[in-house]
Amino acid sequence: MKFKTTPYHSDLLKDTDRLASFYNAIMEYDGNTELAYDLGCGSGILSYFLSSYFEEIVALELDFKAAKCAKENLSDFSNIEVINENVIGYGFEKKADLIVCEMMDTALIDEEQVPVLNYAKKFLKEDGQIIPREIINTVELVNLQRDNVHWDEDGAKYEVLSDAEVYSKFNLLDDINTNFEKEISIKSKKDGFVNGLKITTFTKLNDNIICGPTPMLNPPLLIPLEKRFVKGNDFINVKLKYIMGNGIESIQTEYL
Repeated sequence: MKFKTTPYHSDLLKDTDRLASFYNAIMEYDGNTELAYDLGCGSGILSYFLSSYFEEIVALELDFKAAKCAKENLSDFSNIEVINENVIGYGFEKKADLIVCEMMDTALIDEEQVPVLNYAKKFLKEDGQIIPREIINTVELVNLQRDNVHWDEDGAKYEVLSDAEVYSKFNLLDDINTNFEKEISIKSKKDGFVNGLKITTFTKLNDNIICGPTPMLNPPLLIPLEKRFVKGNDFINVKLKYIMGNGIESIQTEYL
């Protein structure tokens, strides 16, 4: 099936690793199949995956152009309703068996879907499920060549000075506090100058599927720190703060 898309959603469809992970998670869903909500449905590809299993699918998309594409793409499916509205404040009439709400931003820092999911979970059945299920964030010490926050793409260069440490996990069935603050201790594994952190996010879709960073799903984020020399086995203590959904401008770091 050929999907009509916006330029941005065209890039999403080209990310086959991301698509395959969500497709497989939907195929492995083993709960009730009366009603599913697809929040931020974009071009409608995930609703398309859901269409063979659920009696009813409500797909919401705030962007007018994307919602128009989704309506055209899914017009032949009588069990899918595409609605061009903001999820927050929308009057859900029934509770769902499954919510699909794709979280695509590293550590949820620039993720607009966090408040969306916090709101929509009120309309999930007691035994309902969410895809994805969990967000796992890791951090590493790095030496950067750039002094601004940037993603690990487009030729970004850096040296890694530590192993990756898990610094936070979020079960998406729980309400998420968007104001994140954590004191993190990271052990250097070699001598060198530290001037940044690398954050990598892994998306756990179900018990069997964890999707690592892909081009359009959680590209690692590089965050500057004040330059400091470290020796192997030194511990660097850092406070990391940000507001989920408020973008990379909300990131704050400091040595402890």
